[in-house]
Amino acid sequence: MGTRRTPLPGVGIRYEIETRAGQWLAVVVHDDGRRFIGFYDPEDPDTCRANVALDADEAAWVADLVAPEPAIRELPLGELELDLVTERIPIGAESPYRGRPLGDTRARTRTGASIVAVLRRTGAHPSPGPDFRLEVGDALLVVGTREGVTDLAGIIAGG
Repeated sequence: MGTRRTPLPGVGIRYEIETRAGQWLAVVVHDDGRRFIGFYDPEDPDTCRANVALDADEAAWVADLVAPEPAIRELPLGELELDLVTERIPIGAESPYRGRPLGDTRARTRTGASIVAVLRRTGAHPSPGPDFRLEVGDALLVVGTREGVTDLAGIIAGG
């Protein structure tokens, strides 16, 4: 199974999934919260056979239906279920933050998302400080809400 994430400037993010059976589908998450699920022809992955538009509530409902049941449904007393995602955000050649210190992103202040590590081809740099300089080819390991992580990906891409 393969997955690809493509920023769509001014629109949102497109997630493409190739199933183990060789079928293609895409989920486009618009900046305004709308979601579209598209189904693609395996013979021509650029041809969309059909798409379904979902608002945020409908998308959450579908996600609940297709998600595998967690092994443990109950949390210990006093703990809350958290709606967090973890994602890698690449530093591309077009990023306004290439060659600049991590603190310049103001990631947590602007989005609420936290950069927990910088992945570089020479190794991982956990808990990088604000003076850590970003390079083209780095990937930020980010934790936050879906909205915060999406916003941070846009900021890093220069949107």
